[in-house]
Amino acid sequence: MKKYLYDYIHTVDKLLAEQEIEEETIANHLLKIEFFQHEREIHLLVTLAYALFAIISFAISTFAPMFVFIGIILVLFLLPYVIHYFHLENGVQYLYKQYDEMVKRRKK
Repeated sequence: MKKYLYDYIHTVDKLLAEQEIEEETIANHLLKIEFFQHEREIHLLVTLAYALFAIISFAISTFAPMFVFIGIILVLFLLPYVIHYFHLENGVQYLYKQYDEMVKRRKK
């Protein structure tokens, strides 16, 4: 998803550098933003779930020490999700800036 997002960002940047923007292109951009927002929302929920389960595992480990290993495994899975969510968040925010620029340069 990260590659798809950044490829799309570069495509729109090239489009913005070359010409005025059609209404259809702006509408398509808004649709892509919706898709990426949905993806971002899902990854946020998964990231929060991993974090919550890791915290619960470490809390339970005070009573059952074997849960420390489960907590460590969850944290190891959590780190890539946080990094991926970071890229999605920044990419979607950049799409908002592109949209603002598209509206300014719309063909009239």
